[in-house]
Amino acid sequence: MQDSIPGPWDHDLSRREWDITETEEHYKSRWISIRILYLTMFLSSVGFSIVIMSIWPYLQKIDQTADASFLGWVIASFSLGQMVASPIFGLWSNYRPRKEPLIVSIFISVAANCLYAYVHVPASHNKYYMLVARGLVGFGAGNVAVIRSYIAGATSLQERTSSMANTSACQALGFILGPVFQTCFALIGEKGVTWDTIKLQINMYTAPVLLGAFLGVLNIILILILLREHRVDDSGRQCKNVNFEEASTDEVQVPQGNIDQVAVVATNILFFVVLFIFALFETIVTPLTMDMYAWTREQAVLYDGIILAALGVEAVIIFMGIKLLSKKIGERAILLGGFIVVWVGFFILLPWGNQFPKIQWEDLHNNSIPNTTFGEIIITLWKSPREDHSEGPTGCPIEQAWCFHTPVICLAQFLTSAVLIGIGYPSCNVMSYTLYSKIIGPKPQGVYMGWLTASGSAARILGPVFISQLYTSLGPRWAFSLVCGIVVLTILLLVVVYKRLIAFSVRHGRIQE
Repeated sequence: MQDSIPGPWDHDLSRREWDITETEEHYKSRWISIRILYLTMFLSSVGFSIVIMSIWPYLQKIDQTADASFLGWVIASFSLGQMVASPIFGLWSNYRPRKEPLIVSIFISVAANCLYAYVHVPASHNKYYMLVARGLVGFGAGNVAVIRSYIAGATSLQERTSSMANTSACQALGFILGPVFQTCFALIGEKGVTWDTIKLQINMYTAPVLLGAFLGVLNIILILILLREHRVDDSGRQCKNVNFEEASTDEVQVPQGNIDQVAVVATNILFFVVLFIFALFETIVTPLTMDMYAWTREQAVLYDGIILAALGVEAVIIFMGIKLLSKKIGERAILLGGFIVVWVGFFILLPWGNQFPKIQWEDLHNNSIPNTTFGEIIITLWKSPREDHSEGPTGCPIEQAWCFHTPVICLAQFLTSAVLIGIGYPSCNVMSYTLYSKIIGPKPQGVYMGWLTASGSAARILGPVFISQLYTSLGPRWAFSLVCGIVVLTILLLVVVYKRLIAFSVRHGRIQE
């Protein structure tokens, strides 16, 4: 047996352990299959995120009846589709080769991207076609549950954290590069090129989804050619499983035992909160910066895009660092520390001081002002010739009463908070489903991973709704105070179940922790 066999990133098994647990051929096949799924996660993430920044202008272009509230439904449809699909694909992967749900889900995403490219063709109701297209893309994104369940079942306990961190890093990198590709396609312009024969317009809105469809087809080809079914137990020994195609003399039966359902439910809650707090942070960044710093729409898109891209790069670095840190202090300690860092980040985001934001004074739409108040009198007097009406007023809207009595969140506060949340979120994210996969053990994890992904999708739906309503009505002080309270309750839950968040084999005494 050769000594220079390529191993998984940060492979934790020693050479001697590896010789005992699996053959050279099986090891190479497993190594390739796991990397194919890393690539699948990356390509899928690029395909999902490549149109995010252009949805609103494209929606306005194809259907004049669409308003901002409908945009919310279009964005939410992705998470709704993923929430519905995740348990379905997860259940499918438990009883059939995992190639099947992977290929079908990617094919659905390819078809949805093609539909998105043609939403301008119908004579009416174009916005509903876009809604369906994004919902189907989200449905295809349900394959994340299959990918995580595959990697959880194809790695030993010692390999698990490293492999899950690599998966998250590939996903994060895809979400970073997706908007970058979209920005490059902006050079094509709105008009672009029209292929009359098939009624296809290739412009700044459709070119990204066509690239996403191409990447999906490439992904399907790679899975068909290279992906093989593998399942090992927590020690790294091959297991007999309905999904495992190749028999081996070294195979062992999947260990029997009860899964700690309390730990399963608790981890689902923890994962929900992790996705919830980051979804609301992503949602509130643009309105918060426009209100606090009087940024124009163009400035907000540019600066906030740079900030979120920097957070994505930070997340990739954190994912890589976690692999090393988890070996020293363990996954549970990192999860707890991540939540504490997130709490500190939102606590710093609370408004302090006595400086107040610039108020956005808008012209009244009529000349008659019944029951005129002092504020309305000020509005009528505010007719500055310096105001550029083409860009619109900037500052904190007068309709938000809290703007008059809530201090400004300093830019240094905001950036410090963003950095801390950018550290805490990826730490909690990868540790949540790493621990979850270990708690479930070597049994098929498709359905369990489906529920975990569904809980994350639900968080991405509820988080933006929660923060937008609370922020608009009560302001950042109340909004971020309640977020801090939610994180504190989550930390308390984690402390209560801390000792139960252990691997299946450790719980049943088969492996030392």
